[in-house]
Amino acid sequence: MSLKKPKKTVAIATLGCKVNQYESASFQSRFEELGLELVPVKENADVCVVNTCAVTAKAGAQSRRLVRKVLREHPKARVVVTGCYAQIASQEIIEAADRPVCIVGNGYKHLLVDIALAEQHCDLEMYVGDIGSRKEICDLPVRRFADRTRAYLRVQDGCNRFCSYCIVPYSRGRCRSLAPDRVLDQVAVFAEEGYKELVVTGIHTGAYGHDLQPCLTLLDLLVSMARRFPELRYRLSSLEPTEISDELLAFMAATPAMMPHFHIPLQSGDDGVLKRMNRRYTGADFAEVVHRCAAALPNAAFGIDVLVGFPGESEAAFRNTFDLLASLPVTYLHVFPYSPRPGTVAAGMSNQLPDQIKEERVALLKQLDHKKRTEFYAQQVGTVHRVLAENARNRHRRMRGFSENYVPILFPSPAALGNRIVTVRVDRVTGEEVFGTMLEEGSD
Repeated sequence: MSLKKPKKTVAIATLGCKVNQYESASFQSRFEELGLELVPVKENADVCVVNTCAVTAKAGAQSRRLVRKVLREHPKARVVVTGCYAQIASQEIIEAADRPVCIVGNGYKHLLVDIALAEQHCDLEMYVGDIGSRKEICDLPVRRFADRTRAYLRVQDGCNRFCSYCIVPYSRGRCRSLAPDRVLDQVAVFAEEGYKELVVTGIHTGAYGHDLQPCLTLLDLLVSMARRFPELRYRLSSLEPTEISDELLAFMAATPAMMPHFHIPLQSGDDGVLKRMNRRYTGADFAEVVHRCAAALPNAAFGIDVLVGFPGESEAAFRNTFDLLASLPVTYLHVFPYSPRPGTVAAGMSNQLPDQIKEERVALLKQLDHKKRTEFYAQQVGTVHRVLAENARNRHRRMRGFSENYVPILFPSPAALGNRIVTVRVDRVTGEEVFGTMLEEGSD
């Protein structure tokens, strides 16, 4: 009797944004189709994929450390490094590697699985190329996300904005949109797999469709998705403030499938800093957008990105940012200290700020984040929500799920209700934790 040959194994380590996570899920889907077994990166694997990030200096350093760690802990594995750090810093990866490694740039991710499984390996293989010349988005279908209740739906890649601090246009290339029929095909797969909520994402999501023939908009795509799959919930990832139109707000307000949740990058509330950042609005413009969103969707949540310590940011400029955010009905803040990215305009600017000043300003905004978050959660007490139940993997061992307006609620529930939409009343808030009671079980 012959013994069954064990499956080849693959481990995938992912850093960075939702688009990276989507792309790693696509790698996983393809590896599994070809008969490989996914294992945690801490276990021995025949193939290791490291999907890197380079959005900040810290992310680049994390990517470098992770590559070294995987090479050290998987001495016999075929190691493939991809993502933004691989795209812009391939030489640093070569210098960090003490044995053969394969580097696959963002423009070749659709070939990554075939490259990883090729029988012939050279000491060094590089598939990087000029990402700025890529005209088509990599088609990367996904079957399932590992251990996720919400699925990310990547509809777009690249960015044409060239904000002065940002490396992304250099690591991701220009805007490239996925054709609407391919988007709908992917939504159909997620619906078939039982997902209840999709997060519509991209590198510059609001630019969706501008490069297609005929030209489309993100709103056109959302209308098509909600019409064909009205049973799903749709949540938007980051949108530029200049891209939130009255037509989009009217559609969201009239469409139950659209979740009342906005993620809007501010970066700075000071007009001088915004101009040097090459952002295309003022603090007053931003405030008008938030108020317009709040008027259209009164219970909406607002997540705001803030970049602290940009070159030349004075105390008065920082205070303009703080005061603007304090005055607005925002829900939570994502606060990042500025870090120079070689190759960007801002990296060559004078008046770079010391780390200590950045850290002090980050701390002040994180205090504001706590205040805004807890105030918003307190406003939800007594309200009833349709919550997507996820799991009970928390210290309270209660089911945790997110409301339509992105409030994480803990509530007693049978474990079997994971991945169902249930009706929950918010009862109390303790610190940043929200507790509720399930009123009605949902459906599959």
